[in-house]
Amino acid sequence: MRILFMGTPEFAMHNLEAIHKTNNEIVGVVTTPDKPKGRGMVLTPSPVKAYATANGLKVYQPTTLKDGAFLDTLKELDPELIIVVAYGKILPEYVLNYPKYACINAHASILPKYRGAAPIQRAIMDGDKKTGVSIMKMDIGLDTGDVILVKEVSIDENDDFEDVHDKLVTAGSEGLLEAISLFSGGNATFKKQGDDFTYAEKITKADCLVDFNASLEAVHNKIRGLSPIPLAFTKLPDGKLLKITKAHKSNEKFSGVCGEVVSLDGGILVKCSDGTIVLDEIIPEGKGRMNANAFINGRKISVGDILG
Repeated sequence: MRILFMGTPEFAMHNLEAIHKTNNEIVGVVTTPDKPKGRGMVLTPSPVKAYATANGLKVYQPTTLKDGAFLDTLKELDPELIIVVAYGKILPEYVLNYPKYACINAHASILPKYRGAAPIQRAIMDGDKKTGVSIMKMDIGLDTGDVILVKEVSIDENDDFEDVHDKLVTAGSEGLLEAISLFSGGNATFKKQGDDFTYAEKITKADCLVDFNASLEAVHNKIRGLSPIPLAFTKLPDGKLLKITKAHKSNEKFSGVCGEVVSLDGGILVKCSDGTIVLDEIIPEGKGRMNANAFINGRKISVGDILG
């Protein structure tokens, strides 16, 4: 099958790799333009472009798809199936309607739950026990298309964003390959999404601020859902930021007010509304990632300090 792949981040790159290893013909790879990164603001290709270039695949980086800007290239490539994974641009109808079979997308949730930009983080932050990848036929709405198949994965109690992301990469690759096989055999079917949908809004800085007045479960979910990016944070008594990369729930009970450092035995233990969270690994403002004990040994925090 002649496939056009459209995607940008690492999640998409792994899906591209899985498809590339099959016998299907990838006629082209579309990704976003290179972006300046780092202190030197060096133009850097997306993970998808880096993989495609290294493996001899044709790469296209249109600045816009509007007003038929990509139509001539589309006709030249003439794909039978377009696969879109976290591309980052809205696809106009002429692209959606072009391929013989469909324009399909791998979305990192069990649709219609968590349509939108941050489905993995939101699922963990909400305390969900499972999520998945939905392979759907794209339409002009935001993640509203008919679903072809779903691959579910578990969210274990201490899984963070990276853990769940990696599970979904595998599930997404399996789902896309299965969908390609269904289309090839003429067996693809489509199921409309239900009306009970939710949106996974883009993560903002306000989402990352830890509120220790919340339950222990909610605090733990927020920290792991935002690790390793963009990271939850709190503030030290001197006003400096303290990002939290790893934490776990304590079985010990302490008295004190919410946000109070109640112990420094085995980590930074902070009181929540109904329990205690242990900060295991942190990034102090202006510093690198460190074990909480190193921060404690440097006398940067004391029992009785109030965080937040």
